[in-house]
Amino acid sequence: MERLVIIPTYNEKENIEAIITAVMDLPIEFNVLVIDDGSPDGTAAIVKGLMAGRYKDRLFIIERSGKLGLGTAYITGFKWAIEHKANYIFEMDADFSHNPQDLLKLYDACANHGADLAIGSRYITGVNVVNWPMGRVLMSYFASKYVRTVLGVKIKDTTAGFVCYKRHTLETMELDKIRFKGYAFQIEMKFTAYKCGAKIIEVPIIFVNRVLGTSKMSGGIFSEALFGVIRLKISSWFRKYPKL
Repeated sequence: MERLVIIPTYNEKENIEAIITAVMDLPIEFNVLVIDDGSPDGTAAIVKGLMAGRYKDRLFIIERSGKLGLGTAYITGFKWAIEHKANYIFEMDADFSHNPQDLLKLYDACANHGADLAIGSRYITGVNVVNWPMGRVLMSYFASKYVRTVLGVKIKDTTAGFVCYKRHTLETMELDKIRFKGYAFQIEMKFTAYKCGAKIIEVPIIFVNRVLGTSKMSGGIFSEALFGVIRLKISSWFRKYPKL
Protein backbone atom coordinates (compact mmCIF):
# COMPACT_ATOMS: atom_id res chain seq x y z
CA MET A 1 0.00 0.00 0.00
CA GLU A 2 1.64 3.23 -1.12
CA ARG A 3 -0.60 6.05 0.19
CA LEU A 4 -3.16 5.87 3.02
CA VAL A 5 -5.43 8.72 4.14
CA ILE A 6 -6.75 8.39 7.71
CA ILE A 7 -10.08 10.14 8.35
CA PRO A 8 -11.49 10.12 11.91
CA THR A 9 -15.27 10.50 12.06
CA TYR A 10 -18.05 11.19 14.51
CA ASN A 11 -21.44 12.05 13.00
CA GLU A 12 -20.21 12.92 9.51
CA LYS A 13 -22.99 11.41 7.39
CA GLU A 14 -23.39 14.69 5.46
CA ASN A 15 -19.76 14.64 4.33
CA ILE A 16 -18.33 11.14 4.41
CA GLU A 17 -19.35 9.80 0.98
CA ALA A 18 -18.35 13.02 -0.76
CA ILE A 19 -14.94 13.26 0.93
CA ILE A 20 -14.12 9.60 0.20
CA THR A 21 -15.16 10.04 -3.44
CA ALA A 22 -13.02 13.18 -3.77
CA VAL A 23 -9.96 11.33 -2.45
CA MET A 24 -10.58 8.26 -4.60
CA ASP A 25 -10.96 10.41 -7.73
CA LEU A 26 -7.50 11.99 -7.43
CA PRO A 27 -5.16 11.32 -10.38
CA ILE A 28 -2.90 9.05 -8.32
CA GLU A 29 -4.23 6.24 -6.13
CA PHE A 30 -4.93 6.87 -2.45
CA ASN A 31 -6.45 4.37 -0.03
CA VAL A 32 -8.70 5.56 2.81
CA LEU A 33 -9.02 4.32 6.39
CA VAL A 34 -11.99 5.71 8.35
CA ILE A 35 -11.80 5.57 12.15
CA ASP A 36 -15.39 5.93 13.35
CA ASP A 37 -16.09 6.52 17.04
CA GLY A 38 -19.55 4.95 17.22
CA SER A 39 -21.36 7.65 15.21
CA PRO A 40 -25.09 7.32 15.99
CA ASP A 41 -25.99 9.02 12.68
CA GLY A 42 -24.99 6.05 10.52
CA THR A 43 -21.63 7.30 9.23
CA ALA A 44 -20.10 3.82 9.49
CA ALA A 45 -22.96 2.24 7.54
CA ILE A 46 -22.35 4.65 4.65
CA VAL A 47 -18.65 3.74 4.64
CA LYS A 48 -19.38 0.02 4.69
CA GLY A 49 -21.77 0.45 1.79
CA LEU A 50 -18.99 2.08 -0.23
CA MET A 51 -16.59 -0.68 0.81
CA ALA A 52 -18.98 -3.31 -0.53
CA GLY A 53 -19.42 -1.39 -3.76
CA ARG A 54 -17.15 0.75 -5.88
CA TYR A 55 -14.24 1.12 -3.41
CA LYS A 56 -13.64 -2.50 -2.52
CA ASP A 57 -9.96 -3.10 -1.62
CA ARG A 58 -9.20 0.64 -1.33
CA LEU A 59 -11.48 1.69 1.55
CA PHE A 60 -11.25 0.39 5.12
CA ILE A 61 -12.93 1.14 8.45
CA ILE A 62 -12.15 0.65 12.12
CA GLU A 63 -15.21 1.09 14.35
CA ARG A 64 -14.70 2.07 17.98
CA SER A 65 -17.22 1.97 20.79
CA GLY A 66 -17.49 5.69 21.53
CA LYS A 67 -15.85 9.11 21.45
CA LEU A 68 -12.32 8.19 22.53
CA GLY A 69 -10.52 11.28 21.27
CA LEU A 70 -8.90 12.47 18.06
CA GLY A 71 -5.41 11.53 19.22
CA THR A 72 -6.26 7.92 20.02
CA ALA A 73 -8.11 7.63 16.69
CA TYR A 74 -5.02 8.67 14.78
CA ILE A 75 -2.70 6.46 16.83
CA THR A 76 -4.99 3.52 16.04
CA GLY A 77 -4.85 4.48 12.37
CA PHE A 78 -1.08 4.93 12.37
CA LYS A 79 -0.54 1.47 13.86
CA TRP A 80 -2.88 -0.05 11.26
CA ALA A 81 -1.01 1.79 8.50
CA ILE A 82 2.37 0.56 9.73
CA GLU A 83 1.07 -3.00 10.01
CA HIS A 84 -0.24 -2.83 6.43
CA LYS A 85 3.02 -1.32 5.12
CA ALA A 86 1.62 2.01 3.91
CA ASN A 87 4.56 4.16 2.81
CA TYR A 88 2.90 7.60 3.07
CA ILE A 89 0.30 8.17 5.79
CA PHE A 90 -1.98 11.21 5.82
CA GLU A 91 -4.23 12.87 8.38
CA MET A 92 -7.30 14.63 7.00
CA ASP A 93 -10.65 15.90 8.31
CA ALA A 94 -13.92 14.58 6.91
CA ASP A 95 -15.62 17.96 6.54
CA PHE A 96 -13.80 19.45 3.50
CA SER A 97 -11.93 21.99 5.63
CA HIS A 98 -8.94 20.31 3.98
CA ASN A 99 -9.04 20.29 0.17
CA PRO A 100 -8.44 16.72 -1.07
CA GLN A 101 -6.45 18.14 -4.01
CA ASP A 102 -3.84 19.31 -1.49
CA LEU A 103 -3.04 15.68 -0.68
CA LEU A 104 -1.02 15.77 -3.89
CA LYS A 105 1.12 18.64 -2.57
CA LEU A 106 1.75 16.90 0.75
CA TYR A 107 2.70 13.69 -1.04
CA ASP A 108 5.04 15.58 -3.37
CA ALA A 109 6.84 17.18 -0.40
CA CYS A 110 7.55 13.74 1.09
CA ALA A 111 8.10 11.72 -2.09
CA ASN A 112 10.12 14.25 -4.10
CA HIS A 113 11.50 16.87 -1.70
CA GLY A 114 12.82 14.78 1.17
CA ALA A 115 10.26 15.61 3.87
CA ASP A 116 9.79 13.08 6.65
CA LEU A 117 6.72 15.09 7.68
CA ALA A 118 4.80 17.46 5.41
CA ILE A 119 2.34 19.89 7.01
CA GLY A 120 -0.59 21.53 5.25
CA SER A 121 0.03 24.96 6.73
CA ARG A 122 -2.53 27.74 7.17
CA TYR A 123 0.11 30.24 8.26
CA ILE A 124 3.24 29.70 6.18
CA THR A 125 2.19 32.46 3.73
CA GLY A 126 0.12 34.67 6.02
CA VAL A 127 -3.29 33.62 7.36
CA ASN A 128 -5.12 31.39 4.87
CA VAL A 129 -8.39 30.60 6.64
CA VAL A 130 -11.88 31.02 5.14
CA ASN A 131 -15.20 31.41 7.03
CA TRP A 132 -13.79 31.30 10.55
CA PRO A 133 -14.90 33.93 13.06
CA MET A 134 -12.10 36.45 13.61
CA GLY A 135 -11.78 35.43 17.26
CA ARG A 136 -11.06 31.84 16.31
CA VAL A 137 -8.58 32.90 13.63
CA LEU A 138 -6.68 35.02 16.15
CA MET A 139 -6.80 32.28 18.80
CA SER A 140 -5.42 29.67 16.40
CA TYR A 141 -2.75 31.97 14.96
CA PHE A 142 -1.44 33.15 18.32
CA ALA A 143 -1.67 29.62 19.74
CA SER A 144 0.80 28.54 17.07
CA LYS A 145 3.11 31.45 17.93
CA TYR A 146 2.88 30.51 21.63
CA VAL A 147 3.76 26.89 20.83
CA ARG A 148 6.76 27.94 18.70
CA THR A 149 8.03 30.13 21.52
CA VAL A 150 7.63 27.55 24.30
CA LEU A 151 8.83 24.51 22.36
CA GLY A 152 11.48 26.22 20.26
CA VAL A 153 10.29 24.76 16.95
CA LYS A 154 10.24 26.67 13.67
CA ILE A 155 6.87 25.33 12.53
CA LYS A 156 4.35 28.04 11.61
CA ASP A 157 1.21 25.88 11.96
CA THR A 158 1.83 23.66 14.96
CA THR A 159 -1.84 22.71 15.41
CA ALA A 160 -2.44 21.71 11.78
CA GLY A 161 -4.45 18.53 11.28
CA PHE A 162 -3.62 18.02 7.59
CA VAL A 163 -0.27 16.25 7.30
CA CYS A 164 1.68 13.45 5.63
CA TYR A 165 4.17 11.19 7.41
CA LYS A 166 6.58 8.78 5.84
CA ARG A 167 6.15 5.39 7.47
CA HIS A 168 9.68 5.34 8.93
CA THR A 169 8.92 8.62 10.70
CA LEU A 170 5.96 7.11 12.57
CA GLU A 171 7.88 3.90 13.22
CA THR A 172 10.62 5.93 14.93
CA MET A 173 8.37 8.18 17.04
CA GLU A 174 7.35 5.69 19.79
CA LEU A 175 3.62 6.17 19.28
CA ASP A 176 2.73 4.57 22.63
CA LYS A 177 4.37 7.54 24.37
CA ILE A 178 2.04 10.10 22.71
CA ARG A 179 -0.24 11.27 25.50
CA PHE A 180 -2.59 14.03 24.31
CA LYS A 181 -5.98 13.47 22.69
CA GLY A 182 -7.24 16.84 21.42
CA TYR A 183 -5.57 19.86 19.83
CA ALA A 184 -2.45 19.15 21.85
CA PHE A 185 -2.10 15.81 20.07
CA GLN A 186 -1.22 17.62 16.85
CA ILE A 187 1.37 19.70 18.67
CA GLU A 188 2.88 16.67 20.42
CA MET A 189 3.20 14.74 17.16
CA LYS A 190 5.02 17.57 15.40
CA PHE A 191 7.27 18.26 18.38
CA THR A 192 8.13 14.56 18.68
CA ALA A 193 8.95 14.34 14.96
CA TYR A 194 11.12 17.44 15.34
CA LYS A 195 12.96 15.96 18.34
CA CYS A 196 13.52 12.74 16.38
CA GLY A 197 15.31 14.74 13.71
CA ALA A 198 12.61 14.65 11.04
CA LYS A 199 12.91 16.95 8.04
CA ILE A 200 9.68 18.98 8.18
CA ILE A 201 8.28 20.91 5.22
CA GLU A 202 5.25 23.20 5.45
CA VAL A 203 3.09 23.34 2.33
CA PRO A 204 0.72 26.33 2.00
CA ILE A 205 -2.98 25.44 1.97
CA ILE A 206 -6.26 27.32 2.33
CA PHE A 207 -8.35 26.06 5.25
CA VAL A 208 -12.13 26.38 4.75
CA ASN A 209 -14.49 26.08 7.71
CA ARG A 210 -17.01 23.24 7.44
CA VAL A 211 -20.32 23.89 5.64
CA LEU A 212 -22.15 20.68 6.63
CA GLY A 213 -22.22 18.93 9.99
CA THR A 214 -21.19 20.14 13.43
CA SER A 215 -17.77 21.27 14.63
CA LYS A 216 -16.17 19.13 17.36
CA MET A 217 -14.10 22.06 18.71
CA SER A 218 -14.48 23.03 22.37
CA GLY A 219 -12.87 25.27 24.96
CA GLY A 220 -11.46 22.22 26.73
CA ILE A 221 -9.47 21.32 23.62
CA PHE A 222 -7.78 24.72 23.63
CA SER A 223 -7.03 24.58 27.36
CA GLU A 224 -5.43 21.15 26.89
CA ALA A 225 -3.16 22.68 24.28
CA LEU A 226 -2.34 25.74 26.40
CA PHE A 227 -1.18 23.81 29.46
CA GLY A 228 -0.13 20.69 27.59
CA VAL A 229 2.60 22.57 25.75
CA ILE A 230 4.31 23.44 29.03
CA ARG A 231 4.09 19.84 30.25
CA LEU A 232 5.41 18.67 26.89
CA LYS A 233 8.43 20.98 27.14
CA ILE A 234 9.25 19.89 30.69
CA SER A 235 8.90 16.18 29.91
CA SER A 236 11.21 16.57 26.91
CA TRP A 237 14.06 17.49 29.28
CA PHE A 238 13.90 13.99 30.76
CA ARG A 239 13.29 11.93 27.61
CA LYS A 240 15.73 10.54 25.07
CA TYR A 241 14.17 10.66 21.62
CA PRO A 242 15.11 8.01 19.03
CA LYS A 243 16.61 9.42 15.85
CA LEU A 244 15.52 8.86 12.29
